Amino acid sequence: MKGLKYQLKSVLKDKFCLMTFLLPMVVAVALNFMGFIDLSSLGEHHFGVLKNDLPPPHTAAWLERYGPVTVYETQEELTAAINEPSTNIIGVKADGASIKTVVAGDELDIFRQAAVTLPSLYEQREWAEKVEIQTLDRPDILESFQDIFIPAVLIVAMFMGCTFNAMNIISEKEDGVAFINEILPMTPSQYILQKAAVGFLFGSLSSIVTACICFQLHCQNFGLMLVLIVLSSFVAALIGLFIGKLSEGLMIGVVYIKIVMLLFLAVPIVCALIGVSGPLAVICNIVPSQPAFEGIMALSAGNTKTALKDIGILAVHCIAWFALYVLLTTRRKKQSI
Repeated sequence: MKGLKYQLKSVLKDKFCLMTFLLPMVVAVALNFMGFIDLSSLGEHHFGVLKNDLPPPHTAAWLERYGPVTVYETQEELTAAINEPSTNIIGVKADGASIKTVVAGDELDIFRQAAVTLPSLYEQREWAEKVEIQTLDRPDILESFQDIFIPAVLIVAMFMGCTFNAMNIISEKEDGVAFINEILPMTPSQYILQKAAVGFLFGSLSSIVTACICFQLHCQNFGLMLVLIVLSSFVAALIGLFIGKLSEGLMIGVVYIKIVMLLFLAVPIVCALIGVSGPLAVICNIVPSQPAFEGIMALSAGNTKTALKDIGILAVHCIAWFALYVLLTTRRKKQSI
């Protein structure tokens, strides 16, 4: 118990660990907040015109049907607004009885196409007014990405115990505390549980809070989500022990952590995007974040059968990683004797 208190104190003093603990929750709040932001204005057309330059007086009103119109006093002001890299303003000028458009050339393709089409549309405006227009509901820009964003944030929260334990062991190596731990009267399993407990507890707590922010699950599904979180956090804590043991210094440990986290995120996201199935899907389950990711998506869709299968895979991961670490630690102690 005293050893666990010591580990908790050392983690609370580490700003990197605290930032890793809070980051998933902050991102989860941001994702929920983004759902209330209307991003449709980002796709609107914006027009810039010179004062008293357009042919008939109603031309500006016609342009306002397609987007906001800004009137500029001088040609220099209009040119500066068009060339501004942060805008997609289309300049509109009189061209006899018609109009011509001016763009900077660095706009998105959709705005360049609109600039090319606008003069023809203006010439046929009387005929176009007779066309019946049906306005469809604008889809949510982020809706198609929510199914991937939220599980990815939860994966970061679940597997953050890897960072906790790895950084803790590396710092003990640099401070010389690791030599003291080797002569303490502890069995390998006691040492593993003491070391893994910190990352496991913090990872589980961060994941539970993040899940409560992102999901509104029924009692049964929340229980399955809790099991997923516990198993995933335990696997991540064990992998952190491996990284801490293999790392000879802080910089090497940071590189290992980045590689592992990239692997944890890349494998399930790529599998979800391309729809991996068959033998390749079985191979991908070797990465523990894949069944966790799949289980989260299954629970969000109400598919408890798939979630139970992924829980079983994570349970196998827990047993395998724990047994492997005990075996390696026991063999190393025998060799040192």
